[in-house]
Amino acid sequence: MEKADTPSSDGLMNLDDFLCFAIYSTNHAFTRVYKPLLDELELTYPQYLVMVVLWEKDDQTVGSLGEKLFLESSTLTPMLKRLEAMGYVSRVRDRTDERQVRVRLTDTGRALKEKASAVPNGIADATGMEPAEIARLKRDIAALRTSLLR
Repeated sequence: MEKADTPSSDGLMNLDDFLCFAIYSTNHAFTRVYKPLLDELELTYPQYLVMVVLWEKDDQTVGSLGEKLFLESSTLTPMLKRLEAMGYVSRVRDRTDERQVRVRLTDTGRALKEKASAVPNGIADATGMEPAEIARLKRDIAALRTSLLR
């Protein structure tokens, strides 16, 4: 198994040998593909991810959203405020624990799900990969993330 970010056989560091750069540059490529799809929804990619998590399960705490998205609440809170200003979510203090803020979809936020339903297929088509290939790659990348977070 090849180690990530190892020098090439000539002992020099080459950018093409960096696993992290392959992932970094692929992220930029994904951003370019997502941009026109998300522009139609007037969402940024991080905002879209918040909406996806809420479409999966509505009425979550900021902490729960942060755990699922690997984001700190200090990053998430301004994003949630923008989504609230757009009319997609509401934020309310938890009645049983005032320290917790709960995030809920509005009717407008729930309705956006149908409009957003074309996004995953657009991304899958852009990869040119078969569903089984995408699933395998996703598993491998998630395993890599888990290893890096240890």
